[in-house]
Amino acid sequence: VQLQASGGGLVQAGGSLRLSCAASGRTFSVSSMGWFRQAPGEEREFVARITWSGNRAYYADSVKGRFTASRDNAKNTVYLEMNSLKPEDTAVYYCAASRTYWSDSYSYTMTGSYDYWGQGTLVTVSS
Repeated sequence: VQLQASGGGLVQAGGSLRLSCAASGRTFSVSSMGWFRQAPGEEREFVARITWSGNRAYYADSVKGRFTASRDNAKNTVYLEMNSLKPEDTAVYYCAASRTYWSDSYSYTMTGSYDYWGQGTLVTVSS
């Protein structure tokens, strides 16, 4: 599975961005798509997850109510709509795909639970 992330950029605090992640290849093997982010000097952290069917989404507490994950089945693309952005949202954002149907949601918050990663797209939020 190949993942191509895009949509990052510079935005003022309070603004919005929409990230995209186009998947290709053996996408039938994917169970869920995740979004992670990594700020300078920090570890990569979970942001959101959406099931490959697109019918369930889960979020980190830090973005709940501001970010929305969605999927376009026809385009094999997942999106992360980010609203009310804050300077602390500044990071490189990565999309990832997991082939495993983990029994608990917590497993999907860990980077090791994902098999494929996109290249990352930089989001910078100015104050």
